[in-house]
Amino acid sequence: MKLNYKNVLAIIGISACTTLLCIWGFTRWTKATNSKDAFGQMPANYASFVNGAVPTASTDFTLAATAASPAVVHIKTKTNAKKIDNGGNQRQRNPFFDFFGDDGFGDYFGGPRIMPEQRASGSGVLITGDGYIVTNNHVINGADEITVTLTNKKVYKAKVIGADPNTDIAVIKIEENSLPYLIYGNSDDVKLGQWVLAIGYPLSLDVTITAGIISAKNRSIDINSRQGDKPIESFLQTDAAVNQGNSGGALVNINGELVGINSAIMSPTGSYAGYSYAIPVNIVKKVVTDIVKFGTVQRAYLGVSMAPEELTDEQIKKFEADLNIKYKVGEGVLVTNVLDGGAAKEAGVKEGDVITKFNNIAVKSSPELQEQVSKYKPGDKISLTVKRNEKEVVINVTLKAKLGNTDIAKNSKSDTKLGGKLETLDKATAQKNDIEGGVIIKELGTGILGKSRIEKGFVITSVNEEEVKTVEEFYDAINKASGSVKLSGFYPGYYGTYAFIINL
Repeated sequence: MKLNYKNVLAIIGISACTTLLCIWGFTRWTKATNSKDAFGQMPANYASFVNGAVPTASTDFTLAATAASPAVVHIKTKTNAKKIDNGGNQRQRNPFFDFFGDDGFGDYFGGPRIMPEQRASGSGVLITGDGYIVTNNHVINGADEITVTLTNKKVYKAKVIGADPNTDIAVIKIEENSLPYLIYGNSDDVKLGQWVLAIGYPLSLDVTITAGIISAKNRSIDINSRQGDKPIESFLQTDAAVNQGNSGGALVNINGELVGINSAIMSPTGSYAGYSYAIPVNIVKKVVTDIVKFGTVQRAYLGVSMAPEELTDEQIKKFEADLNIKYKVGEGVLVTNVLDGGAAKEAGVKEGDVITKFNNIAVKSSPELQEQVSKYKPGDKISLTVKRNEKEVVINVTLKAKLGNTDIAKNSKSDTKLGGKLETLDKATAQKNDIEGGVIIKELGTGILGKSRIEKGFVITSVNEEEVKTVEEFYDAINKASGSVKLSGFYPGYYGTYAFIINL
């Protein structure tokens, strides 16, 4: 049979066209069906690609670990033995039994026990070549003796320069020069998913390095309220393994720059369970600079109350009705009250305003706003961008101190030396006791107050016969005094006044 080439060529042509049509049709169909998922949303990209390119970031941490670890130190503390009551607290004397002394009825009727000497350890980070170290306040709080061990095993005695319970930051110092130290990074530039290293001395082990990623930013876990009356929390959350003893250690990026101070873990057991928290270095820098330069933290206040982070639909509707606004969760920080005498009130911020930017930095939650405010001091001028009546308004604000002024807080270490926790007496208690004001001792601590015969709850009304009505007036009077100081006052619920002599 003679081969018909025309028929063969026709068959081949038809087959080729059919194939091309099938490919074209299949391509169009896959684009149409894969462009959206079952819920009508664009699908996620493959994890190993970003904008169609393979990430080139190195996961070799040896350079960062080698550079950073010599600047992370082991801190050991010792707290001397002290008398405690049967409830496990530092002993509180009944003022009626004071005249019996330590051997009086107080020792026999529910008398004290002796808390043995306590030892603990944590970590710290050298931030200067001449021995300044940043750590957590809870690492050194109440310690009678602090020692620092470097990675070369040299041991030094350390002294406390200052501490801030509200951010859980403390600065201590050793006397040495030419020490290795870490360079500050920028925690504002830290991104979710970024690799970080946690360096410290967990579980009394030698220097230990773990790796993880930034898993969240601006976290508030309500832990600093245990030690501070105005807690500030905007933690970096990581999954780098952190345990007891890591507190005060370094969180560094892959360039070996300090981006945070490890502070806490979230755990049902007390040991690492997947989440650890670090104080952002931009907060650390501000607090450390203030402590070293002024002796105390220069804390600025905006003077507003904010809506909770998590709101139910009912709460949103109530805020909208009360403030006559429309509010969308996540668009910014809702101002629910503007405090009299505060910076915001003076600048013209109103209830119902939604703060969206602080100095052109976007803020969507109260921890984010809190973090930005914490970087400034009283007198600093900033801009707030707020949403008001569906319009964007920029307001210039001069930040104020807690007392409503822009003065720099005085360089005073009396609060650290005295120890304890003091607060201005509330108006109701003052009126009930027919006085204009006073200072109540909420906690004794381990400083001068804790070693005196004064009890928790004592209300101080005068220092060396000079009347004091607020905490600020109390410290002003203490700073003018020297040697022996007479503190006069009363115990609410007890008859009469008492006077105690303390030695500064």
